Amino acid sequence: MHVPANSSSREAWDAKLTELHEQLTASVEALINGDEWRQALEFAAHFRSRSFNNSLLIWAQHAAAYERGLVAAPLPTYVAGFKQWHTLSRRVSAGQKGFMIFAPVTARFASASPADSASWRRLQRSERPRAGEVVRTRMVGTRPAYVWDLSQTDGSPIPERPAPIVLSGEAPDGLWDGVEELIRGLGFTVVEPLDAGAIGGAIGMTDFINRSVSVRGDMDDAARAKTLVHELAHIRMHEPATDSLLHRGVAEVEAESVALMVGAAHGMDTSDYTIPYVSSWAASVAGKSITEVVQQTGERVRRVAVSILNQLSTVQVDGGDPPNLVRSNPVSSFPPIQTPELELQVPQPELRSL
Repeated sequence: MHVPANSSSREAWDAKLTELHEQLTASVEALINGDEWRQALEFAAHFRSRSFNNSLLIWAQHAAAYERGLVAAPLPTYVAGFKQWHTLSRRVSAGQKGFMIFAPVTARFASASPADSASWRRLQRSERPRAGEVVRTRMVGTRPAYVWDLSQTDGSPIPERPAPIVLSGEAPDGLWDGVEELIRGLGFTVVEPLDAGAIGGAIGMTDFINRSVSVRGDMDDAARAKTLVHELAHIRMHEPATDSLLHRGVAEVEAESVALMVGAAHGMDTSDYTIPYVSSWAASVAGKSITEVVQQTGERVRRVAVSILNQLSTVQVDGGDPPNLVRSNPVSSFPPIQTPELELQVPQPELRSL
């Protein structure tokens, strides 16, 4: 954890981080049933440029500001930092308080043998790398930072982007074809049996042995597209050979949650997505608190959903950043971010079905 050198600044820093952690814990603990989890994921789909934890913090703080009459709308539209709004010719309005979130603290690392993870050494602030060394930047901690909603700023108008419009029962244009292409690119075939009887009563199924995905053909287009995304999530996250530590119940929640986020990002109605009570699946993981499981699951879901959305050429809702905002991202992929695994409770099947 990065902290300031000055003792008084360090105390203020620690106090803010403690406040952030307390707010985040309260936000996670408020997700007590499936409908609240659904709402949190739907919100995160609209602010998917932020981590799952930060989207929860923004959601909770904006709701509190709305209850106090400090903001006009119950939900934010775009959020950005103080200087970021300046780059868009907007200013934070007088008296408006920002929403506190976690921001990354980065450091530079150097290595003459980049493939050897143990060879990397941290450079001091003004230290230069040695001859022949490769330098990369990585996240080493977090610090408190603030963002403001568009409604808390004044200035130049923000351009409006086209938003997807999806009628009941219809699938967003290009969603089925785009997801099917991603599935085929992973070495699976896609088949559409006429009814659930052909796939054991399920509406969708992934067969990892025969590398096939089945989706019932007698459903409306929206349900078929949703199910296809659900099965793609299983392929991306739950292949038995690499998923031996994940509890079966959490795997189903993750797949349905990815489908929900992808659907929400396309303007689809998410009210019929089936998510069980949080306490029923989050408490099933041995050695982890419900809060830990919810946070880890939410971030796994967000990353996979964002990866899928970024590979689709469909019309999607904005991801939370104001249009035309250029965000610097100096953090490299070294070393790869590891999501804590969840403890196995039941054997993993070779079939994933919905």
